[in-house]
Amino acid sequence: MKKPRYSEFNDKIKNEIHEKYELIAGIDEVGRGPLAGPVVACAVIMKKDSHIEGVTDSKKLSKKRMNELYQKIIDDSISYSFGYANNILIDKINIKEATKLAMKDALEGLEKKPQIVLIDAERIDTHIKQLNIVKGDLYEYAISCASILAKVRRDKIMENFSKIYPYYSFESNVGYGTKKHYEGLEKFGECPIHRKTFLRKFYERQLSFL
Repeated sequence: MKKPRYSEFNDKIKNEIHEKYELIAGIDEVGRGPLAGPVVACAVIMKKDSHIEGVTDSKKLSKKRMNELYQKIIDDSISYSFGYANNILIDKINIKEATKLAMKDALEGLEKKPQIVLIDAERIDTHIKQLNIVKGDLYEYAISCASILAKVRRDKIMENFSKIYPYYSFESNVGYGTKKHYEGLEKFGECPIHRKTFLRKFYERQLSFL
């Protein structure tokens, strides 16, 4: 028997979940890959009849479009919350574990307790029933909403950091390793929000030129 395509299988599961549960939380994070700044997670419970046009994986949206959707998602939510893991925690326990803690904090910050949690490719420590959905930020509405909220929130945090640490172009690269970011590191060294464990390759490259 031919196996169903992932999208068909996923739709079947989603339909069953949405028929069975009223309070469904979607959780996602942004900021695993940057050299600086925190991981930001978001948990959100959307209204049962919510269907905001244009909501999808935040990586597929322009900054302008995400900002337009941000308030619409908040207005159409039952409850939402953010969780954070800063660079110090990331360096201490690694990016994966720090991400899971940020997700857990976001979940525990919800004013309403969800009946089930849908998470994009991760599992967290919670007694609430949870379902891991691969590419959930693309296929599951609540996770897409969480993805957009987390992305807009983290971008704003990095814009504020750029005013304190203006040498790395955080306002445009949000901590990722762009040319201007590396130029700032070469000239001024790291700042207090850099992830030391993420800079090892940069320092190894510097040493190779000595």
